Amino acid sequence: MSLLRREEKVWLITGSSGIGAATARLAARRRVLPFICALDVQQCKDLAAELGDVNAWHAGDLTQPEVAEWGVMACLERYGKVDAVFNVAGGSGRKFGDGPLHQVTDEGWRKTLDMNLTTMFNVSRVVLPLMMERRTGNILNMATVTAFSPEPKHFATHAYAASKGGAIAMTRSMAAYYAEYGIRVNALAPGLVRTPMSLRAQEDETILEFMKTKQPLAEERLIEPEDVARAAVFLMSDEARHITGEVLPVDAGWQLR
Repeated sequence: MSLLRREEKVWLITGSSGIGAATARLAARRRVLPFICALDVQQCKDLAAELGDVNAWHAGDLTQPEVAEWGVMACLERYGKVDAVFNVAGGSGRKFGDGPLHQVTDEGWRKTLDMNLTTMFNVSRVVLPLMMERRTGNILNMATVTAFSPEPKHFATHAYAASKGGAIAMTRSMAAYYAEYGIRVNALAPGLVRTPMSLRAQEDETILEFMKTKQPLAEERLIEPEDVARAAVFLMSDEARHITGEVLPVDAGWQLR
């Protein structure tokens, strides 16, 4: 049964930690109803409870098409609609064998593209027909600054860059096609953010020292998830109603250095 109250927006967010969690918290403070769809069951439960609706979540592996469908259907059952999707699900493939291209393993390639590109494909494919029928909605995809501003010394993960480059291409192609249905599609391209995915960098003093010059606007050398969340909330809100096909860097100066 839908618990939707009049005029409330429903945002499906495919992340329960880091940038996804920060965006859900900020969205809730702005009277949006976040629905969490992510891999970790306990994180989903805890975040949904924190946000005020213990049932506003669905856990599963979004690289699997049926899980993406179940997640969207669970959101519809709970709230009756999906106004926006934040495709933030993803991760580093280093432990599977991502790295410089000549060293990338078959598993590293497949896992990295699945985590970062197949997830947004699966979720978007389910939700787009719903938005097309209503002739409104928006999708925000997660890219990275390294997709167009590579850093070869410390961040040579070529499968990851390829997956996020694919996300940018898909974003722009989607924006062009679905504009006539009133659907907006944009992407974010963060620099190095303080999230669970960046623990390797957070524990490497050489990288942290490098970040002083690479991300000069980040006072603590890393960008905070809340800084990316503010950009995400803007792009998904009605304040950005005429913005589509854009890739917004939130990189603290990365691409200029």
